[in-house]
Amino acid sequence: MKRLVDSIATVSWPKLDGLKPSSLGMVLLLFLAGSANAITPLDPAAVRAAADYSARHRGVSFLAIQDGRTLLEQNAKTAHKIYSGTKAFWDLAALAAAEDGLLRLDERVADTVASWRSDPRKAQVTIRQLLDFDSGVEPEFFLHETQSGDRDATAIRGRMAAEPGSAFIYGPAALQVFHRVLKEKLRGDSPTHFLERRVLHRLGLGSQRYLDDRAGNPVLATGWILTARQWAKLGQLVLANGAPVISRNSLEQCWRGTTANRAFSLGWWNNHAAPNGREFDFEQMLIPKWQNQDWHDACLCRDAPNDLVACIGSEGQRLYVIPSLHLIVVRQADGGSFSDAHFLRLLLGRQGR
Repeated sequence: MKRLVDSIATVSWPKLDGLKPSSLGMVLLLFLAGSANAITPLDPAAVRAAADYSARHRGVSFLAIQDGRTLLEQNAKTAHKIYSGTKAFWDLAALAAAEDGLLRLDERVADTVASWRSDPRKAQVTIRQLLDFDSGVEPEFFLHETQSGDRDATAIRGRMAAEPGSAFIYGPAALQVFHRVLKEKLRGDSPTHFLERRVLHRLGLGSQRYLDDRAGNPVLATGWILTARQWAKLGQLVLANGAPVISRNSLEQCWRGTTANRAFSLGWWNNHAAPNGREFDFEQMLIPKWQNQDWHDACLCRDAPNDLVACIGSEGQRLYVIPSLHLIVVRQADGGSFSDAHFLRLLLGRQGR
């Protein structure tokens, strides 16, 4: 306690003429609260080192924003594919639909998709499991193709590869089933229009590249093209606890993880297992078939804060958000080798650890 008193004694206080002792106590409390909540700024040299590492590994844009201030910006206004970064925006639409009373994430898909009621495993799948990729539905990566006849119908007819909730199976089919559910719930409005009205416009974004199939169904797993500045708006939503799109309680569902993969929920990857988790490249882990993937105790970087969350897209696309540091970082690339852990250590000045 003496150290605290000594530090207070050295503070240059403003003139407090006319304040009662109780008022002085209030000023002291406010000062201490402000000091406790102060954000440690990143070292500019560390930010530059991370940007240089990104560029050496085919990075094409970089943006770092801390506490609302741009630390470093490189080519951040040039649009680039974000691949699976697309998923988180559709998950936001799902959360918004739940807030609006259009659906419940834990309701069964079969309540809306009648053909699933006769299959014992499909009948148990919930909307949340579709979005968390632990529904057991086969991935069906061919649904990414732009010439698909009817993605939704194909996904709905697809087979179950595992018991609901038992395995993490990352792929487009589950999201296409969700698209059909949302379409039915909207009763005449399209999911795309709902997404734009309820999510994108509130974020200051316009319509996107949807890659519709021949039946007019967009692919929900990929396809969007955004600038780093535009993608950072999603990071701003995280720092604002969901505003202006959803509530804090709704957003926090994105950080739960699942039994099948505690590092993923609703389009977002997390670092909850740090500092003692198994650190490896998430993008590389997604390459083998789902049966050969091991997400046990997975973390992006053991030396990064465990409140770090990220959107991860193929070929090195990244949106990182660290709420405890009020930090948003966007990195876009044209493929190449890239290590999240190495990049984050450079960024946070922890490379020597």
